Amino acid sequence: MKVKIHPDYTDVEITCACGHSFKTRSTVKDDTMRVDICSSCHPFYTGKQKFVDTAGRVEKFTKKFGGEYFKKNK
Repeated sequence: MKVKIHPDYTDVEITCACGHSFKTRSTVKDDTMRVDICSSCHPFYTGKQKFVDTAGRVEKFTKKFGGEYFKKNK
């Protein structure tokens, strides 16, 4: 390995918006880091489904297809 080309790893405390915090190592210069979502509040890991429609995708879809898209043909 080449000398002095790799970044320094320091101990960092990660704090989530849900309040959960844990320690890890990172190349970030600060000793704290804030994240929006972590493994203790992510729906995939918790099994709880959250529906977040931030971009209005559902309204855009129903506007485009008129709500008739999923109806069965008779």
